Order: sequence, then structure tokens, then C-alpha cells
Amino acid sequence: MSPLKISWKSLWSKPLSAALNMMLIAFGTGILTILLLASNQISEKLENNSKDIDLVVGAKGSPLQLILSSIYYIDFPTGNIPLKEAMELARSPFVKRAVPLALGDNYNGLRIVGTDTNFITLYKLKAAQGKFWEKDFETTIGAAVAKTQNLKVGDKFYGAHGLTDNADVHKNHEYVVSGILEPQGNVADNLILTNVASVWKMHDEHEDHDHEAEKHNHEDHEGHDHKAPTEVQANEESRELTSLLIQYRSPMSVAMFPRLVNETTNMQAASPAQESTRLFSLIGIGVDTLQWFAVLIMLIAAISVFVNLYNSLKERNYDLAIMRTLGASRTKLFMIVIAEGIMLTLAGTVIGVLLGHLILEFIGSNQESGQAQLTGFVLLYDEIYLFVAGLAIGIFAAIIPAIHAYRSNISKILAKN
Repeated sequence: MSPLKISWKSLWSKPLSAALNMMLIAFGTGILTILLLASNQISEKLENNSKDIDLVVGAKGSPLQLILSSIYYIDFPTGNIPLKEAMELARSPFVKRAVPLALGDNYNGLRIVGTDTNFITLYKLKAAQGKFWEKDFETTIGAAVAKTQNLKVGDKFYGAHGLTDNADVHKNHEYVVSGILEPQGNVADNLILTNVASVWKMHDEHEDHDHEAEKHNHEDHEGHDHKAPTEVQANEESRELTSLLIQYRSPMSVAMFPRLVNETTNMQAASPAQESTRLFSLIGIGVDTLQWFAVLIMLIAAISVFVNLYNSLKERNYDLAIMRTLGASRTKLFMIVIAEGIMLTLAGTVIGVLLGHLILEFIGSNQESGQAQLTGFVLLYDEIYLFVAGLAIGIFAAIIPAIHAYRSNISKILAKN
């Protein structure tokens, strides 16, 4: 019989003890798997959603809140900014592209975002069906919106005031779906895009109030500079925006433009790179704590495997001695014990990794917010280190019992029995 078969039968001669050890290893590995997958996905989403945005300009308040609301759409805005002042900043020589955002409404919890063609260029959006919005109350929706809300081109829906619920539905105007975006892998998948004028008109108290905006021009703007949003009129002094997404024209803008905004206007400038790093560092504190907790569980599991193998070896001394008399070498006995440790820990590691993926998928499918949707159906190269760790724990736990088996004195063992 091969050493592997002997090791396998030996392990399951005490199924409860083997199962307990595997559960400990699986629990620790599962926590590490969830943390690895979640932190990787969150970091990737933070980077994908903000990688082409140099600055966000909005109302005074928390810079992190401004970033969360204007880039990740997972918080309430800090307030509104005057359209006239925003347009003056957009025409600054420091600015290459300024993307206006007008927030305030939702559809079943999904944000309705008033913007212009610069948003299309910024995120490199492409329409999979239909076309981009051209008229007021036309919308182009993200791929995830179309899927979850079962919307298709030509469908109509009503927006609701606020960013989270449908308590105050705007019945005076209905939106129509003019296009559906290709899956982008970023925040645009979960947005409903329209022009700024639609958001303004939706909140007008009088239908005939003269607050028009220039209509969307949908020619290809790739490679062109957009100094200012093209859909809003600078003479609308009473109008407001939620924020501006800024792309710098030159490296000099990094030092000059934020100071210009913060010191000479009633608005604030927030850096997505700085705030995202700060946000992830806050998340990282909890992640590090859980990682150490998982490592502690793995250490306990290693000690448990060691104790199990050592006690099992004492009980099997006579059997191992008989194997020696039948021709088994010291090396074979050594390998049998090592194989037991490796089998035990690798089985626990495989179970833990699978559980980690399934649990994260369950968490992701029950998330209320789709902006930071997590999934367990991804594989990371770094997961190989979990299997390496399982292998190392198995060898570490089995090495002393294996050496003991290798050095056992056959004559003394047989004499005692």
C-alpha cells in the first residue's frame, strides 16, 4: 500500500478529530480569502472610478464626502454650487476638461445624474443599444441599471426626489430610455445619465419658467479639449450644480488650481487620489485586524494538527514498528506522517477558499448599493499563497511527529508490546 493511502486511512480512523482540524484551517483560510477578494475589488473600483479625474470642486464641507458623492455616488452631496462661479472655474487656463454634475433624484435607489458630453469622454462610454441622450428627459442608462430594473430602449419611468428612496415621485415629467451603455466595469454601470437641463426642469415649480440649456451635441469629442461644459448657460445666475469633475491641463495646475478654488471662492477642491487613499487606509485598519485574527486561527489550527498527529503517532507506534519489520524504510514512515499533515491542511485550505468565495458572493448579492458591488466569482493570482500557506502549516505541524517516527526504536516498541 502506498504512503498516501496509508496516510488517508490513518486520518479518517478518527473522523471527528480530522474534521475539527480541517474546520479550523478552513475558517482561517475563509476569512483571509474574503479579505483578499474584497480588498482587491474595492481597491480596483476606487482606482477605476477616479483614475482620470484630477480634482472635484463642490460646496464647502467634508472633502471625503464630496468625493464619495461625486465619484462613487455612495453618499449625499455637500451642497450645491452656483452655476456662474462653476463656469468661471471651468474656463480657467488650468483646466483641460470640466464635467458638470447635477444630482438630487433617483430611480429605485439608482442615481439620476445630470451631465454633458464631457462625461461620455471622461469615462470613454459607448452605447450598446440605442443612442446617447439628445433631448430633455432622455436618458442613457448603465448596463447594470438595464439588467436590474429590466429596462430597455423606449421604456419610460418617473424619477423620485432624493438619492435613496421613491417617497416623492416626480409625476410632472417622465424619463425615456434612449440608450443602454456597454458594460464599463466602473460606476457608470449603475447610473442613469441625462442632461443638466432635465434635472433643473424636474425641480422647477413652474413648467413655463424660462430655464433652458443648450442641447447635447453628440459628435465624437475624443481628443478634443473641453474647457467648459457645453450644455449649460453661464447667464443662468440662479442655477446651481452639485459639483465639477476636473481634468488638469498641465502639471502646474496641481499646485495652483486647488489653492485658487479654496482661497478665492466659496467652494472647495478635493483630490480623489488623496481622499481615496485616506478612505482605503481607514478600511485597511479593519482589514488588518481581521487578517491578524485569521492568522491566529491558522496558528491554533497548526498546533491542533500537531497535537493530533503526535497523539496518533503514540497510538500507532506498534503498527509502524510492524511496518518496519515488513520492509518499510524509515523514510517511508517519515513521508507517511508528513503526508497526513499536508492532506489535512490542504483539504482545510481548499474548503476555506471555496467557502470564502461563496460567502463573498452571498454578501455581494445582498448589498443594497450597487456602486461597490462585490462578487465571489473571481479568481486572484494571490490566492495561490493561501495554498502555499496551507502546505507550510501541514509540514510545520507534522515535522516533529515525522522525525519521531523516523527515529523510533523498533526493538523497544515490540518488546513493550
